[in-house]
Amino acid sequence: MALPKFAAPRSFHADLKRRINEYFEQAGTASTGNFSLLSKAVLLALAFVGLYVHLVFFTPPTAWALLECVLFGGTIAAIGFNVMHDGAHGSFSQYKWLNNFAAFTLNVLGGSSYMWNAKHNLVHHTYTNIEGHDDDIDIRPFMRMTPDQPRHALHRFQHLYFWLLYCMLYISWIFVMDYQKYFSRKIGNMPLKKMALSDHLVFWGFKVFNLLLYVVVPIYMVGFLGWLAGFAVTTCFAGLVLSLVFQLAHTVEATAFPMPHETTNKLEDEWAIHQIKTTANFATENRLISWLVGGLNFQVEHHLFPKISHVHYPAISKILKQVCGEYGVAYNEYPKMRYAVASHVAFLRQMGRA
Repeated sequence: MALPKFAAPRSFHADLKRRINEYFEQAGTASTGNFSLLSKAVLLALAFVGLYVHLVFFTPPTAWALLECVLFGGTIAAIGFNVMHDGAHGSFSQYKWLNNFAAFTLNVLGGSSYMWNAKHNLVHHTYTNIEGHDDDIDIRPFMRMTPDQPRHALHRFQHLYFWLLYCMLYISWIFVMDYQKYFSRKIGNMPLKKMALSDHLVFWGFKVFNLLLYVVVPIYMVGFLGWLAGFAVTTCFAGLVLSLVFQLAHTVEATAFPMPHETTNKLEDEWAIHQIKTTANFATENRLISWLVGGLNFQVEHHLFPKISHVHYPAISKILKQVCGEYGVAYNEYPKMRYAVASHVAFLRQMGRA
């Protein structure tokens, strides 16, 4: 399948970039992460190690252990949002080695940093919400996420059962989807870049390490049933949180799903306008949510400026809103997270009954 082509860039994106650059020049600060982000990363890493050690080697009573498993799943998601995500985009730090280290944490969490870079940075951030290209909106046959996907009878109830599927995201990611991409050599319909020997070694080395860390050692220490209960709670909560944050950004009532022209394969909008139309923010005034999800409630800013750390999104969002207003570009935003969740549910119901 040929890759879609965006319309030629106009003054909107150039003007926006100029104003954002002026902001950082006047503020006298780098666009990457700062000490507060580094401190958060250290805190999350300590929480990860502490919770794992306590659960596996000093297992508390059942009720308390299950509560810790919920916290452990939330910590896994938080590291992904705050550390890995910025690192993978090169925005965690001014130092390349520190960005690489932050991105590499995904391998410890169970995923593959190589597959993530191809799936997320290259495909999703370029062809957002374009059916047949954006792998993030392909949950077929279980769910219908765009108007251009085939509808099945099961989809009539997807706004009810999606919670269960979202809970399965993390476990299917580390045990199924990474392997599918590895052996098929494709991300959706796009071929995967040839992997170097070191990429193969890292992929398989950490997959074996993850099995030891999350399966073999816990079973040996707490027994099969204890491991199964803890593993299920941890991965389900992590999967639910990860799924919701990313789905609220692109699959709500306000977002668009453009398709290229049948003959020219061209899209109507330039890349920057396309990103704004296909993306939505939520709860941007809630500092706690922003802290926990690594600024990914500012998805519009992130998609336009992925190499700017999320710690700067609240500031640059004001500039972006002003520019959008001047150019007559709709800026999609839900003031509270529950409104975005309700819109996502309504969107799923609409896709299931369309």
